[in-house]
Amino acid sequence: MRFRVFVPLFTAVLLSVSVSAQTLPPGVEKLSSAGGITEYAFPNGLRVLLYPNPANPKITVNVTYLVGSRHEGYGETGMAHLLEHLDFIETTNGRQIKNEIVGRGAAWNGTTSFDRTNYYETVPASDENLNWALGLEADRMVNVKFTKQILDTEMTVVRNEFERGENSPQSILRERVEATAYLWHNYGKSTIGSKDDLEKVPVERLAAFYKKFYQPDNVVLVVAGKFQEAKALALVQKHFGSIPRPTRKLDATWTEEPPQDGERMVTLRRVGDLPTVGVVYHIPAAPHEDNAALEVLANILSTRPSGRLYKALVETKKSPGASAFAGREHDPGLLSGSADVPRDGSVDEVRDLLINTIEEVGAKGVTAEEVNRAKTSILKQREMAATDTAQIGISLSEWAAQGDWRNIARDPRAVSRRGDVLLAAWRDDRHRHRRGRRVRGVARGRYPPRSAIERGHTGGRVLAGGGLVLRHLSRPPGEQAKPY
Repeated sequence: MRFRVFVPLFTAVLLSVSVSAQTLPPGVEKLSSAGGITEYAFPNGLRVLLYPNPANPKITVNVTYLVGSRHEGYGETGMAHLLEHLDFIETTNGRQIKNEIVGRGAAWNGTTSFDRTNYYETVPASDENLNWALGLEADRMVNVKFTKQILDTEMTVVRNEFERGENSPQSILRERVEATAYLWHNYGKSTIGSKDDLEKVPVERLAAFYKKFYQPDNVVLVVAGKFQEAKALALVQKHFGSIPRPTRKLDATWTEEPPQDGERMVTLRRVGDLPTVGVVYHIPAAPHEDNAALEVLANILSTRPSGRLYKALVETKKSPGASAFAGREHDPGLLSGSADVPRDGSVDEVRDLLINTIEEVGAKGVTAEEVNRAKTSILKQREMAATDTAQIGISLSEWAAQGDWRNIARDPRAVSRRGDVLLAAWRDDRHRHRRGRRVRGVARGRYPPRSAIERGHTGGRVLAGGGLVLRHLSRPPGEQAKPY
């Protein structure tokens, strides 16, 4: 028996028992290891990531289907998310999925994003619980029941969720800005979809979507926590091994957003408590080597109380709250910044402060102290995540959907002295476009002081915001996203 010590992923020492080739189930291949995580490939196309941690008393089973709103076709908006809801109801053999999970006392959830849909259960560590969770996930991979009655019931639940979002001006502003940032790519459409598509989708169409994407060759299964690797692989083989590899072939998505060629503006007028302004920047896809620098940049901008946006907007009482976030998607995404405006404040002033504070990074760079503080903060968050099997499973599912789960081991410490150089480099992206010119788009929003808007709403204050689309940092010509 041989033990391996891994440090780089969460800066925690993990002991993992190696699984020799002799103990692997028939046809199963060990592919790669990184940061204490090992990947196995099953003959039916299923990919399995095992992350054993003997110090953790729990086990999380996380199943990630590599399908999200990015894969939806015409008339199918919201289908991936709607399907997530149906996957908690019933199987064709009468299994009441949600009731069984709740009755087991498991911590559970399901989520849908642009690139993936995932389901997980966290239970006390035992062979019996691991056997149950894997059996449940295998069952609902291929045996979910579809009827018009089930669809109608879950459609109303999702429609209520849609309407709650419609009642949030901040949420709608974000959707409008993203829709303006993307002319062609599906990232410009919200994951929850169109209300008409939700209400009118035929149950047969949803079942066909399920049969197309919910197959073992489109799945990454993560098991994290206290378990024996050999036993876990045997249980995976027991429950998933008999599911055949599908004969259909999944087409890769190929839409690539072209460089932005001019200024774009978003102004939203709705009744609300506080005006909000927003800004987004086009950034590379998650597998890009600069992703770590973008994560550091977002931290430098948004962390409280040292973040630049906090100091420029919140400490000065110009805004009650400001934040920044670097998206991490399979295809080129967005870095966003936003700030609320006080009732007696100026939307134009807050918008300009938001833009200028972020743009100052491109003009002047960042300090070594800021970079080091951001790296320390990010690494601390990872150390905390190492104690939570659910968080590890979710993180792995995100990275898998974005192109390669091994990118989770990308260490922000690698930004190091290059940090201020990388971050300042966004001010001139000629070397990224290789077109000899900068691609720049600017959007503006202003606040029209009204007590109601033309749509008939009365009372309250109007929320208005501007979305800013700045430098488009797409992949250079010929550079493709790394396939998973």
